[in-house]
Amino acid sequence: MKTKAVLSVEDVQKINAAAVAEATANGWNVCITIVDDGGHALSLYRMDGAAPSTAMMSLGKAQTSAVGRRESGAFEEMINGGRFAFLSAPNTAMLEGGVPIVIDGNVIGAVGVSGVKSTQDAQIARAGIAAVMRA
Repeated sequence: MKTKAVLSVEDVQKINAAAVAEATANGWNVCITIVDDGGHALSLYRMDGAAPSTAMMSLGKAQTSAVGRRESGAFEEMINGGRFAFLSAPNTAMLEGGVPIVIDGNVIGAVGVSGVKSTQDAQIARAGIAAVMRA
């Protein structure tokens, strides 16, 4: 039987704290959502000044990344490249800003961020993930 790592409450707190620190250092007001490998929310943190819609978008980006097993931006690139069928996929946010958490080749969760430019959202998500990769 195969075993894999899972996100603990402590991991989620570290990811969120590092992501918030990255956003704050850049003066960005965003929403940060962390999900498990099935796309189920473990944490949602909407910073003061972040639009209400960022809560839904960050969750969608995180779910897309976790269940799709890749960065959500990869789907955006496919759509922009002409694979329009992806637009009909259910419950997804195929925009850059969702980044999977990969340990030993297994996706164990993802971080989705919404509120600034897509590249900046992804930057924040990666900063959060880096906090648990160093541990």
